[in-house]
Amino acid sequence: MLKNVLITGASGGIGKEIAFHFAENGWNVIATMIHLDHGKELQGVENISCYLLDVTSTESIALAKKKIIEDFKTVDVVINNAGVGYRSFVELAEDTEINTIVDVNWLGVVKVCRAFIPEFRAQQKGHFINITSIAGLVNLPLGSFYHSTKHAVESFSECMAYELIDFNISVSTVQFGNTPSNFQKNVVKSCRSSLPSYNNLMEKISLILENKTKKNTDLKPQIIKEVLKIAENPPKNFKRYTIGFDANSLSYLRSGIGYRLFGRIIRQSVFK
Repeated sequence: MLKNVLITGASGGIGKEIAFHFAENGWNVIATMIHLDHGKELQGVENISCYLLDVTSTESIALAKKKIIEDFKTVDVVINNAGVGYRSFVELAEDTEINTIVDVNWLGVVKVCRAFIPEFRAQQKGHFINITSIAGLVNLPLGSFYHSTKHAVESFSECMAYELIDFNISVSTVQFGNTPSNFQKNVVKSCRSSLPSYNNLMEKISLILENKTKKNTDLKPQIIKEVLKIAENPPKNFKRYTIGFDANSLSYLRSGIGYRLFGRIIRQSVFK
């Protein structure tokens, strides 16, 4: 009997690739997205079914869940993948962009988990895989909003895992660095400023991230394979999975040398 996996933000980027990989490996994929037109490549693919689900809307999640449970009866794994980026200086940040990134990256994960915990409890099994980022473990320039939402998901996931142990429900988080996808292209950036310091820093950070993304050509396959491995053999207790050389290096460096020395290295790298 095929297992069922629900993936949010599955219409593009790494979410779409994860959907294809799971389907190719014998899973029923419940691919959710905010517009069904965005998921045309997934429609008609064997073992993939597309559903409308907006992670920012409690009503949308409830409607999608009702239809999904009617169609599949059970869900074995939920992968919270939907996410957006926002690269801005705190001073220049706009309310609409702050609200959007918090609603999608942080509260979206909360709302989807909240909706599917009762289903997992009823079937006495289930696993949440929450896609975060190396940004959830370390802090880098111009990441005030993106990093804070990913930190929030890390803390939320670990706390929630304690609550669910008695019900045979487990939680994992997955962190990685910049991987070639549409994500970096779609990152919203603050407008140019009258302050040269701000403009220069934005240009430097954007260039660093673009170059890193181009070099990480082998990262996406690693992520996709690791997520499938987690889903097929979920850990009983909460576990973080850090994937890729960049993410592991930053994580070890930050935890090993402390925030002061780490900050000095980052400043020397960016402001040289």
